[in-house]
Amino acid sequence: MKKGFYLVAMASLFNACSASRKVSSHQPVFADNPVVAHRGAWKAKQLPENSIASLREAIALRYTGSEFDIHRTADDSLVINHDPHFFKLPIEQTDYATLIKNRLSNGEKLPTLREYLLAGLQNNTSTRLILEIKPSAISKERGQETAVRVVKLVQELHAESMSAYISFDYDILKKVLQLDPKAHTQYLEANQTPDQVKADGMGGIDYHYSAFTKHPEWIESAKKNGLVLNAWTVNDTTTMDWLLKNKFDLITTNEPGLLMERVKMIKK
Repeated sequence: MKKGFYLVAMASLFNACSASRKVSSHQPVFADNPVVAHRGAWKAKQLPENSIASLREAIALRYTGSEFDIHRTADDSLVINHDPHFFKLPIEQTDYATLIKNRLSNGEKLPTLREYLLAGLQNNTSTRLILEIKPSAISKERGQETAVRVVKLVQELHAESMSAYISFDYDILKKVLQLDPKAHTQYLEANQTPDQVKADGMGGIDYHYSAFTKHPEWIESAKKNGLVLNAWTVNDTTTMDWLLKNKFDLITTNEPGLLMERVKMIKK
């Protein structure tokens, strides 16, 4: 099978953005595999999910992407954590100084988005930073403001060409594109057709894999529209093989090592 088989759509969209951006003295060339490490590469070494250590492991293993989740604290700090609570404290209603009294299992403090992006930019030209902006439980408006702050920080750190945005909130992604029309966005909630996603200027769909078994026509529609095809969160070989057979560009997984093995088997 030809090299780069899985990344045709991603290369055309992601690298088109990279061509007009300057992050460092050279442009990134993303790893030629479809593996997106969900919350970083944490499982094999029992690292905390969404830790800087799990991000660095994903980069060291040269996965094409590492996904992480962004919330905003009560005092407007952007932090990395999957759930809306951290040690039972509601992140949106708690200040950062209180949150970091608790530590991750490896001793890291709750990372800020700034710290996470800086770590992800260091010695990395192969792994895309995939920022999931979590909707606000407080209000739609707060979610929009979080999106503004996230994009502003990405631009401040000149991380645009290394970054992609995903969200379950369609309006958050629309806000991202208002702020940066060249940003790469992928929608997570499977309630929009590929035609609509394309019409709204987004770069891809990242739906739960079951959505594609229910709507197999979306696969060809996405390809026809030039959208990146991504599926989450895929941890079994049967589903991995089905997605690879259908030429998905990206597969988000808690088992990145297992997925890499399947990719290598198909490429032989």
